[in-house]
Amino acid sequence: MIPHLNTQADLEDAIRALLKQDPRLQPVLDIAGMPALRRREPGFAGLAAIVCGQQLSTASAAAIWGRLTAAFDPFHHETLRKVRADRLGRLGLSAAKIKTLKSLAREIAAERLNLDVLANEDADAAHNTLTALHGIGPWTADVYLLFCLGHGDAWPAGDLAVQEAVKIGLGLKTRPTAKQMAPLAEPWRPWRGAAAHLWWSYYRAIKKRDGVIAGADRAAAKTNAVLNKMPVAKRSSAKANIAAAKLPGSKR
Repeated sequence: MIPHLNTQADLEDAIRALLKQDPRLQPVLDIAGMPALRRREPGFAGLAAIVCGQQLSTASAAAIWGRLTAAFDPFHHETLRKVRADRLGRLGLSAAKIKTLKSLAREIAAERLNLDVLANEDADAAHNTLTALHGIGPWTADVYLLFCLGHGDAWPAGDLAVQEAVKIGLGLKTRPTAKQMAPLAEPWRPWRGAAAHLWWSYYRAIKKRDGVIAGADRAAAKTNAVLNKMPVAKRSSAKANIAAAKLPGSKR
């Protein structure tokens, strides 16, 4: 059964399960506090909003999305499929984003894509389904799975804030790449989505309170203390996961 994060209670239960699975996360929670669940509208409108916000400031993304939803109410894939590209451009969308949204609208209209069923698919399979679509990259796919569908095991391996938080919280020497984030997250299945919420909260707390450098020193010390209290067998596995992110010669 696919785990979901539909309510704040779901998230808190998942965080407690994560702490039992991986005690290294206790110091992270101590600093971050219990994260708040964030959800967005699912379906075409939810994915379109994420696409519109790619590589833009929050203010710019909100302005463009506001114009789009005001112009097309309700915001439906059939409408976007038929509307002229130049009208979308006047509302602030780039040519690349117009192409992506129209491609998505065609796929949904042709019933080759059902965004809602992805909530009940394996997280990695759902991720691959989305990234196979034109203009949908890994980050967009994972944000949709997490925030629009509440997928409990979606893992945003390419998110820079999560990468930086994992680096600090686990005491890594360098920020792990998206590829290195995969083995690091294995101990958190089937709640990698809940772990992502925790790491985002941790990142915000560290940035606000101490700055990254000061936080890294303290977090590394706490991580080592937790590791030293773990049984030898579990300690070896935990250290192996950390080591996977320290391999030399990696590119970012």
